[in-house]
Amino acid sequence: MARIPKELVDQIIQTADIVEVVGDFVPLKRKGQNLWACCPFHNEKSPSFSVNPAKSLYKCFGCGKAGGVVQFVMDVEGTSYVEALKYLAKKYAIEVKEEEKTPQEQLEQNARDSQFIVSNWAKDHYHRLLQNTDEGMGVGYAYLKERGLNLTTIQTFELGYSLDQWDDLLKSALAAGYEQKYLEKTGLVVKREDDQGHDTGRRYDRFRGRVMFPIHNVSGRVVGFGARTLKRDDKMAKYLNSPESEIYHKSDVLYGLFQARQAIRLQEVCYLVEGYLDVLSLHQGGIKNVVASSGTSLTEGQIRLIKRYSDHVTVLYDGDAAGIKASLRGTDLLLEGGLNVRVVLFPDGDDPDSYIRKVGDQQFTEYIETQSQDFITFKTTLVARDAAGDPVKKAEAIRQVLTSIAKVPDAIKRQVFLQQTSAAFGIDEQVLITEYNKLVKPGAGAPRPADAPAGHGPRPAPPVAAARVLTPEEEAEAAMYGAFEPGAPAAAPGTAPAEADDAEGIDVLQLCEREVLRMLVLHAAREVDTDVSVAQYLLGQLEEAPLKTPLYAELWETCRQELLAGRFPEARQLGQHARADIRGLVSDLATERYDISPNWRVKEIYVFNEVDLPKIACDNAVLRLNKCHVQRELNRRLEALRQPMLDDTELFENLRAIKELKQLDNQLAGLLGTVIARGA
Repeated sequence: MARIPKELVDQIIQTADIVEVVGDFVPLKRKGQNLWACCPFHNEKSPSFSVNPAKSLYKCFGCGKAGGVVQFVMDVEGTSYVEALKYLAKKYAIEVKEEEKTPQEQLEQNARDSQFIVSNWAKDHYHRLLQNTDEGMGVGYAYLKERGLNLTTIQTFELGYSLDQWDDLLKSALAAGYEQKYLEKTGLVVKREDDQGHDTGRRYDRFRGRVMFPIHNVSGRVVGFGARTLKRDDKMAKYLNSPESEIYHKSDVLYGLFQARQAIRLQEVCYLVEGYLDVLSLHQGGIKNVVASSGTSLTEGQIRLIKRYSDHVTVLYDGDAAGIKASLRGTDLLLEGGLNVRVVLFPDGDDPDSYIRKVGDQQFTEYIETQSQDFITFKTTLVARDAAGDPVKKAEAIRQVLTSIAKVPDAIKRQVFLQQTSAAFGIDEQVLITEYNKLVKPGAGAPRPADAPAGHGPRPAPPVAAARVLTPEEEAEAAMYGAFEPGAPAAAPGTAPAEADDAEGIDVLQLCEREVLRMLVLHAAREVDTDVSVAQYLLGQLEEAPLKTPLYAELWETCRQELLAGRFPEARQLGQHARADIRGLVSDLATERYDISPNWRVKEIYVFNEVDLPKIACDNAVLRLNKCHVQRELNRRLEALRQPMLDDTELFENLRAIKELKQLDNQLAGLLGTVIARGA
């Protein structure tokens, strides 16, 4: 990968005006301190996309996209970090001089570049053969026309044809000045070996007499090819793909993504199909947001690619029972990747390509809209039907569904799916919860299918808990120690008290940590006292209690290192961090959706302002975080009281700790009330 010196990166970021850069793509209108527009990443009628020129950050309050000027270019163009920097450098006439590479690094870079160049040449060569030769027109073009593809689609996807000759590509490439070794590295040319595996010195084209489907990466560079034979030969593979190479890793590529990426962003959903022709037919029919796994099993790399553009994916299944079952594991991976997964099943014997050609564009679109269902419901219906009348198969089917539910990150969705599964199989919900908890037992995780590769097990999901009810004697004794009021409902294990986590599953600890971090990022250099900055104050107050949320902790440490280096952490610089998740977090912390109207001050309506009173705002944030920690520990102790087989020593130790925690909680509440009163 190219390396741009840090000084040059800083110059590009400092020079680039985020208002100008974003304004090249959407019209911005000023409202308050920020500028607003309809988001370029999703459809909306009312502007929710905000640009903060002072901090050089943007955020969409609709889809959540956020970051700095480099991140915006990456998001809108689908480019890498380095490519985005080069885009900005070109816009502002900044010469990019990459750091000098070692001879070995330069050789490796040259080799990769040469493979991209020869692959692009091969794409153009095949495309010319399709349109400008008798064989290409009579065989290749005739086949594509028979499949209903028009010239626009052929041009958009740069389809081609390879002549039915042993070495047409090899001869043409050598005549054009390309080196044979790069033809071999990309798999375009194959070397012939004898029975002992020795090189015979002969070379021939890998693809002969086939329709060619160039495979692009997200930047539009050709990395490989898929090829379909038009001969009726049972001994010959119908489809042949490029082998793995330095530039082509099939597990990290989705066919059609380069052409579909903008449509996926705008439509906020990705349609996932299996084959090249499925993509081509749907794209031609107006469904632009479609990609294919190209006949391979879905991989984690491909799932990350989809999630880069949308959190929603709809899998279009062929109407073939065997194929559906083979695809279920890949769809489980989509769930595990945090995607919202829906499924459309076509009539038996049809795939997306054949069905759209059979019913037409409009009816096809109506079909996928009306037949779409969430994956868990689809899988439950499928396995329940297959297991009907067989108790053993039914039990296994239930476990299969529970394994998929365990991969769903959202707790509320999991609960709903458990209820639906209970109704579908006619089995008591509590029995399902018990079995589910066995699958996600802490430290064990859900079982992996026998054919699943290592590391592909589902991420453990929180168990669904049932509370142990204290006896009347234990409840009365606990009340004496101030643990809780007699008769009050006991919290279930795994849940926090009302002050810590609300009924909607909001993580209050995370919110409290976020507020402390927001104060640090936005007001680091402001003074809370003479010669004491917000950054020094907060880092000193929480030195012994770092943040628990991993991403927050990483940004906190970055700010600490900046302060140790003699610099105040600034949102503008932090927003250009090399890591996308930190850039997004900084932008999120630094962007407010609403501004206080200046008319309020005219009308003498006072609102607490953390800019004017940073000490109070910092104390407020720190006290709330400490109170949350106390409440969490209190809840843990209360939960311990509900455990079976608790001996007297453990019981009284927990009761003593609960009493002390209640006292500390009350003290913090009093201090917090004082701080709030001072700011009122």
